[in-house]
Amino acid sequence: MAYRKLNRETRIRRSILAGLTKEVIMNESVITTEARAKEVRKFVDKMITYGKKGTLVSRRKALAFLHNDNEVVSKVFNDLAKRYESRNGGYTRIIKIKERIGDDALSVKLELVK
Repeated sequence: MAYRKLNRETRIRRSILAGLTKEVIMNESVITTEARAKEVRKFVDKMITYGKKGTLVSRRKALAFLHNDNEVVSKVFNDLAKRYESRNGGYTRIIKIKERIGDDALSVKLELVK
């Protein structure tokens, strides 16, 4: 499986991805670069799929990835799992916004589908 390294060490990259995943789940949208958004989308979809399963094992996997943040995990399992129970994937969308002024990186908005 190919993935983006985002020019970071593994531990830093995992922390960035977990933090962005938490932001998307709690705020239902986040503005970031296109490369990060495409990578975070995989993890957000995986967390919602864990929530839809609703088992103890899936809850522990979600807690492990999200740094034991009970508030985020409870939102996934209680709110988002019910919202997307009839949907078979594709819980997020990426909307291109503009280039950043400093480094000309494409900024996008990653949001949960309603």
